[in-house]
Amino acid sequence: MMNLINSHEQDDLTVISFNINNLDASNADAFRKQVRPTLEKSKKIAIDMSSLQFVDSSGLGALLSCLRFCNEQDGNLVLFGLQRTVTALFELMRMHRVFNLFDSIDEIVGATS
Repeated sequence: MMNLINSHEQDDLTVISFNINNLDASNADAFRKQVRPTLEKSKKIAIDMSSLQFVDSSGLGALLSCLRFCNEQDGNLVLFGLQRTVTALFELMRMHRVFNLFDSIDEIVGATS
């Protein structure tokens, strides 16, 4: 199976980035499986959305399940670097009220320090 994500530590954050352009029905389950070990070991997670040009309802569902898992573990999950098309979808689906969205990793580090 293709590695859909990478992760690295930055300050006290775990940053997850995508190796794909779309998060959709074709890969949402694989993403969920690959991201789970990172969610289990980290409390502060930032997902870099900058490479994603498209997210469908399955992709949104996968991101929501990540958020739910983090909340249950008393962790924190934020998203940053959303492209305009993905931001528009998040606003349409009211997801901008569910997720904490940031423009950049620097903005997150400033907000959490």
